[in-house]
Amino acid sequence: MADPKILETFPNPAPHRDFLIEHTHHEFTSVCPMTGHPDFADITVSYVADKKCVELKSLKLYFHAFRNEGIFFEAVTNKICDDLGNALKPRSLKIISKWKARGGFSSVVTAEWKKKK
Repeated sequence: MADPKILETFPNPAPHRDFLIEHTHHEFTSVCPMTGHPDFADITVSYVADKKCVELKSLKLYFHAFRNEGIFFEAVTNKICDDLGNALKPRSLKIISKWKARGGFSSVVTAEWKKKK
């Protein structure tokens, strides 16, 4: 399973302002836990940083850690959301996973992270 400790951060260069950061990984791969077949997705991370931003090489390595993982679309999307939310503590965070068609279906899963009060 992808270890959230892989995720590295750096200080937000403009913490006085809200600005949207979007990163899309077009080659995300995991494995269907039912069939063992590969699943392919575009994963978009969209967030407004508070104190920290995610470093892209670490995000890429974190995503690549899912390659041989048997995990459902919904679980992948929510794990990424939880792991990035906990690492960044952003003002807002949305993860959108767009899964490629297989067997006549394509799927989109969206998860949003909210700060604990």
